[in-house]
Amino acid sequence: MTTPFLTVVMPAHCGERWIAATLDSLAAEATGDLEVIVIDGSPDSGTADIVMRYADRLSLELIPRPDLDNWRTKTNFGVARARASHVCMLCQDDLWLPGRAAAIRKWIEDAPDAVLHLAPTAIVDQAGRSLGIWRCPLPIDTEAPAALVLERLLVQNFVASPTPVFRRDAWLASNGLDIDLWYTADWDIWLKVASQGPVRYHDFVSAGFRIHGESMTMSGSRDPADFESQMRIVLDRHAGRLSPTRTASVVRAARASIKVNMALAAAAGGSFGALGKAAGQLFLLGPLGLHRYLRDSRIFERVVPRVRAKMSGAL
Repeated sequence: MTTPFLTVVMPAHCGERWIAATLDSLAAEATGDLEVIVIDGSPDSGTADIVMRYADRLSLELIPRPDLDNWRTKTNFGVARARASHVCMLCQDDLWLPGRAAAIRKWIEDAPDAVLHLAPTAIVDQAGRSLGIWRCPLPIDTEAPAALVLERLLVQNFVASPTPVFRRDAWLASNGLDIDLWYTADWDIWLKVASQGPVRYHDFVSAGFRIHGESMTMSGSRDPADFESQMRIVLDRHAGRLSPTRTASVVRAARASIKVNMALAAAAGGSFGALGKAAGQLFLLGPLGLHRYLRDSRIFERVVPRVRAKMSGAL
């Protein structure tokens, strides 16, 4: 292969249930200059055997690394190994949608200096059916000011992991994913990368974020104290970069967002007592603060698809 225009990094672990559909979606968009790196930490060959079925359809490198025991270390390894100047992540249960490869190529050609390209994401169920669209509260097809990205992204991580395309050099300069952040490492890295240059948001849905009962967002938030700590670490780490005149209002909204996220996680486990307290936190924000929260958190776009999946028995 000539130098690829894009590298797709896929951390994998016991992915037999989903990874064939994921690779099918990539193969449908494959071009001669698209590089795919799968880092497999599985204890057996089940996932690798499926991946290798695509060796004649994708420019594919499969790397067995059972010593890399989480998605953060695998992803950091994959980005370091990537040959393209631009990289994206794809979890073993997420999807590319038709037109993504051509869209990314145009994004890069039109704004090669952008350190981060974002776009809306389809939230899909176990069968790949769309349950709704998850958008970013950023101006479309223009350079988003760094201060604006920071303010809005600090309130809530509105970036779904299968969609962003980032410059490899910006990722490496940011020291990659923090391996200690099992839940919020992606939120942290987007904040770090976005601080290094222009960010572009494109109004094209090109990836699917799959929700199911085994996903991190559904199963990883069972320890309330640890869950809250994961979010507070990121907020505290980046809040110091806010404009002094904006810090108080943004941080208030971000703290209320954390309370809402904790209440929603508890409700997903059958405990609804915290929902009232979280609603009270939002009420205390006042009209302007509540507007900020609703705009930046994308709360309805994130929650309604999960409710629909729950009601249909898909979770």
